[in-house]
Order: sequence, then C-alpha cells, then structure tokens
Amino acid sequence: MNTLSLSRRQLLATALASSLVPGWARAENWPAKPMRFIVAGPAGANADLIARLVTDPLQKALGQPVVVDNKPGAAGAIAIGELLQAPHDGYTFLVGVSSLVSEVPHIVKLRWDMATAIKPLAELGRGGLVLVAHPSVPAKDLKGLIAYAKANPGKLNYASYSPGTLSHVLGLQLNKAAGLDMTHVGYKGSTPALTDVMGGHVPLMFDGIPSSLPLIRAGKVRAYAISSPQRSPLLPDVPTFTELGYPQLQATGWMGLWVKPDVPAAQQARLRETVLKLMGQPALRAKLQELGFEPGQPRTQEELARSLQADYKRMGEVLKSIDFKAE
Repeated sequence: MNTLSLSRRQLLATALASSLVPGWARAENWPAKPMRFIVAGPAGANADLIARLVTDPLQKALGQPVVVDNKPGAAGAIAIGELLQAPHDGYTFLVGVSSLVSEVPHIVKLRWDMATAIKPLAELGRGGLVLVAHPSVPAKDLKGLIAYAKANPGKLNYASYSPGTLSHVLGLQLNKAAGLDMTHVGYKGSTPALTDVMGGHVPLMFDGIPSSLPLIRAGKVRAYAISSPQRSPLLPDVPTFTELGYPQLQATGWMGLWVKPDVPAAQQARLRETVLKLMGQPALRAKLQELGFEPGQPRTQEELARSLQADYKRMGEVLKSIDFKAE
C-alpha cells in the first residue's frame, strides 16, 4: 500500500511538473521561437565562419530564425558565461572550438568545471593550424625562420587568437622543440590578431586555416607549416610540421556545437540530428572545405566527451613538459 501511494505521488508530481512547463518549451513543440547561437569569437573568425555557414540551412530546416551572437574574449569564458546565464529552455547554444574544454582550463582560471558545465552536441568541422608571417620576415621556410629567430634572440613575437588555445600552445611547443624564445601576444580572436600581423606589429601567428587562407592566397601573409597530420588540399605546397621534423607540433582541433547539460534530451537529440544531416549534404561539405575546414566526424556525444577528456589530459602533460606558468 505504501509503495502504491508512493508511485501515485510520483506520478502526480511528474504530471504537475509537466503542466508547469510552457507549451513552447516542450520537446514536441520545439522550436517555437527564434534560437540564439553564441559564438566564442569575433565576426570573421573561424567559429563565426562555421556558425554562419550552419545557421542559414538550419533556419530553413527548423522553421525558426537563428541569431548569431558574437562574444569574443577571455579565451571563450565570456561566451561560456553567456550560455550558462541563458534561460534553461533549449533555445541558446554555443559554437566554439574544442579547446574550450581541453586546453583553456589549464591556463585560465574559470568559475566553472568545464568538464561538466557545457556538453558537446555535435562536431561541425575540424582542422589544424598554420604558422603564418608578415612578408617582411626574412625567412622563406620554417628552417630559415628558426635560424633567424636564433640569430635574433628576444626579437620575435607570435600572436594567438586567444591565450590557452592551440594557437598559443603550438608556439610554446615550437619554442621548446627548436630552442627559441618567441614571446606570446594574446588577442581576442583571429581577426584582430591577423590585422596586427598584416600591419607588421606582430610578425608571426598560429592561426586556423579558414581565416588565414584568403590572406595567404593574396600574398599578405606567408605560410610556413601546418599542424595537421597531412597537408591540406587547400594549401598543397605548405608542409606539415611533422614533415619538417617537429612531430610534437602535430595537432588538430575541432569546432563544435555546445549545449548546457540540463537542456531536455529530446531537444538536444533533434538539434543534433538536424545539424548532422545538414553537415552531411555534399553542397554544405563543399562550402565547408572552401572555407578551409575538414568536415566534422559524426561522433556521438559520449565519444566527443571521451575525446575531450583525453585531450585535456594530453594538454596538461604538454604544458607541464614545457614548464608553462598560467598567465
């Protein structure tokens, strides 16, 4: 009798909770209003490029507008804070690089445990980084650049699109591997960093291929090497770091769609399914590659979470090995 009463109380509580959820927030009616995609980067940067590539067909597929809201700075912490402060109704998501979870927590003191604060929903695109330089740097290849840096100690700086990301860490690794002392200069996104590289204010930068590709093709910056395991078909003449004898600089990041864990599972599943279906279309994959991204892999949310945990551990070991001190 007590068990029966308990079951009835549970059913009544569930029914009451369901009745208190607005109709527009229920999974079967979702989406019933515009969605917001917070972008962890400025306009024109890699996260912004891929967010805008996805939102146009997504709006058509779901029948609701998707607003892109750029929130650059603080290694993604500003964007993450915006996501976590948003209503818990499944209408606000985040587009950002995997380093938000795998790298940034090692370097920037955050208010949240990134392993649990946000959850990967889908992998949108992936790719390595390219080391670029202002054309005035008197080195035609990586070997020449390293020789120049050694001959001019303390004179070379390199930019990153944000402290704590792969763009920052690759420079630290090159310093360690080649015996250099380049100084890191952190920015709030690729756009302002590349602007200073083109202006000659900072000679070098590790950047994502999508944002640097037009500048490389126009001769405004010079490409030395990429961190991907293989050469990029978009930059077939640019060697990999591994080819050049620096396998420790081999690294690939991925751009993802992220969600707060408490968003209803049915809403997460529908958005993930819709996004992956769109990203699998040949036309969208072609546009993705034109921008410099490799198509994302359709890994499950659990597989993405496990890869993030592994990358977090690996990055912690890398930072420890180069005696990195948090900024």
